[in-house]
Amino acid sequence: MNLKPMSLTRQLLEFKTVNPPGIERACARYLGGLLESAGYRVSYFEFAEKRTTLVARLSGGSEKKPVCFTGHLDTVPLGATPWSRDPFGSELDGDRLYGRGASDMKSGIAAMTMMALRLAQTKNRKGGVTFVFTAGEETTCQGAEHLTRLDNALGQAGALIAGEPTANAPWVAHKGCVHYEIRTKGTAAHASMPERGDNAIYKAAEVIAKLRQFRFDISDHPILGAPTLSVGTISGGTAINLVPDEAAIGVDFRTLPSQDEETILLQLWSLLGPDVEIRRLDGARSVETNADNEWVQHVFDIIERLHSERPVPGGATYFTDCSVLTPAYGNPPTIILGPGEPEMAHKTDEFCHLSKIEWAIEAYTEIARTWCGV
Repeated sequence: MNLKPMSLTRQLLEFKTVNPPGIERACARYLGGLLESAGYRVSYFEFAEKRTTLVARLSGGSEKKPVCFTGHLDTVPLGATPWSRDPFGSELDGDRLYGRGASDMKSGIAAMTMMALRLAQTKNRKGGVTFVFTAGEETTCQGAEHLTRLDNALGQAGALIAGEPTANAPWVAHKGCVHYEIRTKGTAAHASMPERGDNAIYKAAEVIAKLRQFRFDISDHPILGAPTLSVGTISGGTAINLVPDEAAIGVDFRTLPSQDEETILLQLWSLLGPDVEIRRLDGARSVETNADNEWVQHVFDIIERLHSERPVPGGATYFTDCSVLTPAYGNPPTIILGPGEPEMAHKTDEFCHLSKIEWAIEAYTEIARTWCGV
């Protein structure tokens, strides 16, 4: 099969997997067909109609557990700002390839798939490799969570690599997240007589002012830095001429490995008092591997040979499917390593660099071959 990195990445970008609604089935089936024709054992799992996760396995010897490479097929919506490029046209400009998901993270999926096709041609493997390409990662790891509820869908893994955008820097940690809805209540009244009502939006504004003063009272992480809070949504009222009796605020916390949700919730109650309702919406765990881990250092050796510079352990402010997969696999060493540009994730006119995709293929191939003993 004479498949090229550029043509594969462009093909993936042309699949419209914006989440919601996601609809990853066609993309998953396309990749599954490539891998199955190369000799992989391919399975598909759907947590909802057309929300398809792909798991592909290439067997090796029984000396060690497989190494797992993972990435997600869904992308975020286009956003309100108009694009200057067709977000599904896979437009090429020099070394830049544009499209929704170019960096986050179809470039990583393409690089892993190209590596998979190369690896399938090797013989006498002492270890195997597994690929988990998920649906619904952007909505708090739905596809990965679904796999953990099924018998033997994941199998085993001795190490895990997520191809999220890191500009090909190997990162050993990422933050977790937890989302809350904070709801305020009031009393409805005619807008011409606001004194007869109790404005829930005014109360929401007071809540937001308090949230801006929120303090975590926790030391910075040496790699991940400080936890963060962001108010992401606000809604309230049903008509402009009606004093609103309800408002809701969506709050995003990005957390460190040492934090737990219970403590954050207690801090929120202490700050905001009893006159609000607080509801947890969803969340994802933080992940961290000691940079001195033997396999991590081996990956750093590979990156140094390819890049002529020793990597510095880094971490991601975003969460990944490793939030679910790393604990599900028994907490093997985990690295985040992908060709996409971190600052391009979720941005208008998102792009990736073709040269970094090609570099990632080389890195993934060397990592997989050394794990498999070929």
